Parts: sequence; C-alpha cells; structure tokens
Amino acid sequence: MAEVSEKRKRAIEWAEEVVSYVDNDPRPIVKCKESRPITDIKDLLVSTTELFGDNVAYWQKWDRKGEFEPITYKETLADVNGIGTWMMDKGLTGKRVAVIGPNCYQWCSTYLAVTGGIGCIVPLDKELSAEELKNQLQRSEASAVVFDKRHLDVFKAIKDEGETQLEILVNFDAEEEQDGVYAWKQIKEEGKKLIEAGNEDYINAEVDNEVMSILIFTSGTMGKPKGVMLSQRNVCSELMIAPTTFELRPDDVYLSFLPLHHTYECTCCFLMAIYKGSAVAFCQGLKYITKNLKEVRPTMMLAVPALYEKLYHTIWKNARKSGKEKALKNAIRINRITKKVGIDLGAKLFKDIRDVFGGRMKTLICGGAKIDPQILDGLREFGFNTLQGYGLTEAAPMGAFNPQDAPNSRSVGVPFPGQDIKTIDANEEGIGEICIKGPNIMLGYFDDPEETAKVLDEEGWFHTGDLGYVDEQGYAYLTGRAKNVIITKNGKNVYPEEIEYQLNLIDYVQESFVFEDAKATGDDTRIVASIKIDQEEMAEVLGENYTDEDVKKELWKEVDKINDAAPGYRQIRKVILRKTDFIHNTSSKLMRMVEENKAEE
Repeated sequence: MAEVSEKRKRAIEWAEEVVSYVDNDPRPIVKCKESRPITDIKDLLVSTTELFGDNVAYWQKWDRKGEFEPITYKETLADVNGIGTWMMDKGLTGKRVAVIGPNCYQWCSTYLAVTGGIGCIVPLDKELSAEELKNQLQRSEASAVVFDKRHLDVFKAIKDEGETQLEILVNFDAEEEQDGVYAWKQIKEEGKKLIEAGNEDYINAEVDNEVMSILIFTSGTMGKPKGVMLSQRNVCSELMIAPTTFELRPDDVYLSFLPLHHTYECTCCFLMAIYKGSAVAFCQGLKYITKNLKEVRPTMMLAVPALYEKLYHTIWKNARKSGKEKALKNAIRINRITKKVGIDLGAKLFKDIRDVFGGRMKTLICGGAKIDPQILDGLREFGFNTLQGYGLTEAAPMGAFNPQDAPNSRSVGVPFPGQDIKTIDANEEGIGEICIKGPNIMLGYFDDPEETAKVLDEEGWFHTGDLGYVDEQGYAYLTGRAKNVIITKNGKNVYPEEIEYQLNLIDYVQESFVFEDAKATGDDTRIVASIKIDQEEMAEVLGENYTDEDVKKELWKEVDKINDAAPGYRQIRKVILRKTDFIHNTSSKLMRMVEENKAEE
C-alpha cells in the first residue's frame, strides 16, 4: 500500500473536522447529519462512484431534437480520467485551463478533469465579448481553453494574435481534430488509451486542496471584474455542510438551468449532485424549460427570483383567464385546513400546477436577488419546498440558507454548521454591513492584495458589502448594497433596493430602478423611480387603448401609497416611465452606474 503523504493526512484531518461541525451542531434545524468527509473534488467524484457508480450522473441531449440520454458515474469517472490523462500528457500539469459554453456534460467533465489533478479551472462567461474573453485569458494566464462550437473562431483568433499564453484549444462539438484544434471526443478516448497502456500518472496525482484551484471572474455592476480565488477546501466544505438543513437524496434529479460558470449553479447543483449521488439534467435554454421539465421530471431546481416570479404570476394569470381563480383559492384554503390534521390533498388539488413542473418537483431553491415572500409562500402552498438562500462568489457561494423545517420567507436564512454571520457598524435602525466567516471563504482576489485587504480582515471575516441585520434566532435579512445607499443632504440613509422591492410588488411593474437626481437643487435629496411596466398586465387594469398619461396616473396612485408609509426623506419625488429594458450585466443584475439606465425616454 502506498504511503500517505503529510499533505494528504492534513487534508483528511481537515475534512473530518468539517464533518464534526455538522455532527456537533446542536440546532434542531440541522437534521440531515449524513455528511461524509471529502478532501477535494477528485475525492468527491471517486468516492461517489464507489458508492453510486451505476446511478445516472447526467441526462444530456446530444442532439437538439433528440432524447435525453443517461451517463452513469462510472462512465463519468472513466471519461474524466481520460481527459485528465490526455491533459497531463500534453504538459498542462500545474497550469490554468479555461472552460466556456452552455451547460453540458462536456463542460462538467472538463471542470472535473482539471480540478482532479491538473491545475486551476477558469470558468468563463459565454455572454462576454471577444475582447472581454481575451482580457480574462490574459489576466488568468490560461494555457488552454475548452469551448463550444460558437466560440471556435473567437479563440482561434485570440490564439493566433499571440497576446495570451494559449497553447491548446479543445472544441466540445467537433468530431475530430481540425486546423490544430482538438476535439473533446478524441481527447477523452486518447487519454483512455494511455491509461490502458499503463499511464496512471493522472489517476494517482495528488490534489492540493489549499491552493487556488478555481479562478472565477465576477460580473459586477461596476468597474473591472475581480478574479475570485477559490481552493478545493472552500468548495468541498460547502458540499459537506450545506445538505444538512434540507434533504437531498441519491434519487433526486436536478434541472440545470442557470449558467454553470456561476458558483451558485456550479456548487449547489453540479457539484452538490455528485456529493449526493444524484443526477443532473441539462436544460436546453429558457425557451425549452417547460418542455424539458416535462421530459426530465426533475425533483430539484435552482433559479433566480425572476423565473419563480414569472412562473407564479403565470399560474394565477391562467387561473383568472380560465375562470378558476376562486376555485384555486378555495383549494388552497381547504388544503391548509386538512394539513392541520395530517392530511395533505395537494397532489390531487394542485395536480395541474405540479404537472407544469414535471410532476415530481419537490424543492425549488431561490437565490441571487430579493424575492417577494408571498411568492415563496405561494409556491409552498402548491406543494413545492421553496427555500431562499444568500451567497456570493467569494463564499463559494453560500453564506446563509433557509432550513426546510423552519423557513422564514422574509429572511435569506441562517448560517450552515461551521459558518458564522454578523453585522458591523449598525446605524440607528440596526442595519449594518453583513459579514460572514467559515471554511468556504475565498483565498482572496487574484493578483489584487489591496482589494483583498478591503474585504478580508485578520480574523477571517469576509465583509460582503451587503447591508442588513441578524435577528435573535440567527436569521439574516438584507436591505441593500452599501455602495448603492443614497445619503440624503440631511444625513439619512435611503436603500434603493427596498423601494424597488416595494415597486416591483405592483402587479403591472416589470422592473424598477431607484436613484438620486444628481441635478436636483434645494435642501433635500430628490428620489427618482424609473419604472418599466408589463404591458399585458397594464391592459388588464386600464384596457387596451391606454396612454402614457394614463399609466403615469395609475403609477402615482401606487407610488403615493408607498410614500404615505415612508418618512419624507425616503419618498419618491419623480417617476420616469421607461419604455426599453434596463441595461444589465451578464448575471442579469441592474447596472446602476450606467447613465443610460437613468435616462428619460
């Protein structure tokens, strides 16, 4: 038996310590104490294959019009070892490898291969321009990039320019090597042949779980994207501590919908599914989501509030149009009563609604932005375990989560075992900056010690830049971003996200943006709300032939209600009726510093 290195011993001790956080957490909400120690992502895949080797790991359509086809954990491990062996043979050990493209098996197997003994994976945003991609390849010093056919010409051009360290290009979709670009299908098979010939260098490679293994460029709403450095300790700690306040099972099927280059989807869906021996089915895109839900019949899905809000409003809109709104409300009321005596009639009463989600959906996880608590509660009424969490890329990504047995729809949740959350510098309202601490917190920002020092203190607390408070039960609440706070001329703080949240609750408001009128004069600050309406919803209120003036009058009725409940300094003084979509970043977050978003059209 090979001798265990000191580094490996340290890694095992660390993993066992993280599991002890779970075992020793006295809170009743920590009820799923089935975590097993994993030291790194290689250990994650190997151990899961030993436990659940014949389970389906992935469901993928190789052809857009084809059927979902299964790929088992045993097949996945063999492919990953093949890709990793090929990469090692090509001299990529210790180097950085970028990956980009739609959610697919090729993306996931590449990620697993690179983190399983090669070097550092650099997930890139597929919505970036060629110039932005070139910049991130330069900054990351990536030696290889694995991509989909849509990016073939882009990366060939970048490599030919010679201004990056790119040596190797691999195409997800190609059948064979062409013009110096390797094919993903070929490299995994060539790697397997090397293994058959006795090459076990990659299989036996030791992973250092303390160094940077994942480099992710944030898609901020202002300024230059930061490179977040994550170790495998950061990610694996999340996998061990997160599935403890809610249940995940080997027979669960996730629908992978959000982009995999985000840590939210990457850690909480892709990697979490591996940890539990579950399956991931790759959604073909937003326009196919209803079709894919019926085909896959998933039990789990992660999404942002916008999707859940749309689905929820569509359910009620269809109920109104079909004359079944009253019947649906009665069904909810009846089920509330019967559940009090242990009888849940939801499967029968809400069958049509559940069928829209595939018929087996159990858990809907929401994150990325604030959501109306009524939507979370409303989806729970239909039988979906709808849970909200909070996180950032720098936290790999989870900082808090609502436990399934004690969810609070107004809160973003409580910390997992081994994590802490607090606020600092609270104002007279009790609102301060949210800080989080735990084994999941990043190593720092790549090549940027000054920015790192601003957010990571000597005690290991990460200063998130988010504002909020924590109640006596440990539940955290967010009110906005510190950088977005409007400080009035008389020194009061206005949190634009809170006002936007109130505006967005109005049925016919599609999106809003609240900001300070920089040109206003006088003794007080002028708060402006730019509002984009949902034309269909507005037509239901005003009829088909409404004018802009009609809309503004209707908007001011609702704005006045909000103003009546707010102190003077927080009141909206001007409303802009926006006709075009606001400008967002690639994470769909509003770009607050873009002047065009403040323009009157």
